[in-house]
Amino acid sequence: MQPSAPPDLVLPDLAHNRTSAVHWLATATAMAAVVALAGVLTPDPATASQPGGKPAHAKVAAPDPASVTFPLKCGGAGTTVTRKASGDLDRNGSPETVAAVRCDAGSGTPPSGIYVLTRSGTGDGPARVVATLVAPGEQQSVSALAVRDGAVTATLLGYSSPDVPRWDPDVRQKAKWRWQGGKFVRSVPSQARSV
Repeated sequence: MQPSAPPDLVLPDLAHNRTSAVHWLATATAMAAVVALAGVLTPDPATASQPGGKPAHAKVAAPDPASVTFPLKCGGAGTTVTRKASGDLDRNGSPETVAAVRCDAGSGTPPSGIYVLTRSGTGDGPARVVATLVAPGEQQSVSALAVRDGAVTATLLGYSSPDVPRWDPDVRQKAKWRWQGGKFVRSVPSQARSV
């Protein structure tokens, strides 16, 4: 048995469907009008509000330690930021920066200070020091510094006695601070151990 031939299809006369330059020009004009209209009718940027009707904080850059004068007495030697970390420590929506800073000495290991920097509430003012977590007078160096989950953590290096050379700290301790009750509270006791 031979397969049967497909039946002849009767197609309507499609002569009126032929395109011309006028058709393409009309289509291009209509598409351009749609694109232009879509650009004009874009919605306003979305804004979220906090409970109580206050607008959400805009994304603000963390304070730059290079723009701050730190409370160090270096005798004209200048200061060096050895470590820095940023995060929202007081949960207000704006990041703070924590910086480990020491005098820019040519040799040895000068003691470091750990400072918390912030900006004004709008985020457009200059950066400023708002807290000192470790003062240089404590004779500590900072080997690690981080901000995680609203807490500052650091590894501090120090000396067991004045006889230990300043370039070779022999005591290591972990420290952690969290913003509580309007101040930074050290939550990890200073459990010093020899290195």
